[in-house]
Amino acid sequence: MATKSLEPIFIEIPDNISVEAVPDNFVSYVLKHQEALPPVTWKNWYSELDWQHVFVLFVPLTFGLIGAWHTPLRLKTGILLLVYTRLTGFGITAGYHRLWAHRTYKATRTLEYILAVLGAGTLQGPITWWARGHRAHHRYTDTDLDPYDARKGLFYSHMGWLIFRPRRKPGPADISDLRSNPVVKWQHKYYLLIAFITVIVVPTCVAGYGWKDWQGGFVWTGLIRLVIVQHSTFCVNSLAHWLGDQPYDDKHTPKDSTLTALITLGEGYHNFHHQFPMDYRNGYKWYQYDPTKWFLWSCEKVGLATHLNTFSENEIKKGELTVQLRRLLQKQEVLTWPAEKSDLPVITWEDYQCQAKSRALICIGGYIHDVSDFFDKHPGGAYLLEKHNGKDATSAFFGGIYDHGSAAHNLLAMKRVGILLGGAPHGSEEQFVPPSQHLRVSRYDELSL
Repeated sequence: MATKSLEPIFIEIPDNISVEAVPDNFVSYVLKHQEALPPVTWKNWYSELDWQHVFVLFVPLTFGLIGAWHTPLRLKTGILLLVYTRLTGFGITAGYHRLWAHRTYKATRTLEYILAVLGAGTLQGPITWWARGHRAHHRYTDTDLDPYDARKGLFYSHMGWLIFRPRRKPGPADISDLRSNPVVKWQHKYYLLIAFITVIVVPTCVAGYGWKDWQGGFVWTGLIRLVIVQHSTFCVNSLAHWLGDQPYDDKHTPKDSTLTALITLGEGYHNFHHQFPMDYRNGYKWYQYDPTKWFLWSCEKVGLATHLNTFSENEIKKGELTVQLRRLLQKQEVLTWPAEKSDLPVITWEDYQCQAKSRALICIGGYIHDVSDFFDKHPGGAYLLEKHNGKDATSAFFGGIYDHGSAAHNLLAMKRVGILLGGAPHGSEEQFVPPSQHLRVSRYDELSL
């Protein structure tokens, strides 16, 4: 009887994959079994375009620029542009991203409807589509299953992944919680209608009925605002993986940047976000620019939001410390350090005095140091070195004549050529360790168990 293969059957539709069918090495397994589309080149780019996304990205941009050229921006329309840009931006940052993609807080039904409507006003797709791709991005960051893999370049992660048909299916991500959400289902069902109203009707009518600027409302608050919000969001996928620092983890590409935060309503602290995605804050420090955090905090105060999740301060600081130690270790490993005790010859007192007759040797803290090349450089004068040649200068070095500082002690340690039999005649072992070695960064396998 033929035996059944233990290898799981490949799932062509990742969204329908069962728990039992997921292999442990899922990423490599998919890359092995799922054939990717050929790469986009100068010869085939036209046939690989995703025309739906091309329309959404370039038609508003084209008509918006043409319209802006012929439509002066009035003050009231400009104010409406700023306010509506912020509001629809919150639909993405507070709604699509922090509420539905990451469940960082709980919203009342009222707030959910508001955010669902505002989010549709950015033409970035229904909540289910957006959140499904974003959860895959977090689960498969910097792999070929990441929908907007930053390793493929700034343009690709910004908008190339939308313009061209994906080369392979994104990795699976569970969105069953969203499929059962009545607000999400409502938005999905009426998405095109809601989008048309929020993108075109609302801004045009507000400016038109409000101060008779129908054209300005349509062009500036409708089309130009749409382009601004879209590219602000896209910067989270591109700029936030390219510009900035990595204070919490440097394994993957996400970075923290105040500039990106200014562009994206606070989403620029992306290194923090990828490490602690369940935290409702991106800029978790009080002074970091994160208006979405302040918006959600305000919503909690008026009863529209509850259960704002925050990650343990202790664990956040562990992440920071881990990166700092790793960087210190890198600096430490490129420096030259004194010879270890085990690498130095053991010299008797008599032999030490004998060798000191032919070269300048000084004993300090049980170590023999060759100071021949330091006579002309010694700040205290060469005569002090001559005075202690072949003698024990421990007391003189540690305050008897001058209480030398850290730099002198570190430099002295580099001149070790031997260790005195019997060790130091007086003083503590800690005192004789160079200041630069009092604290050292060690790898886990260097620590004694």
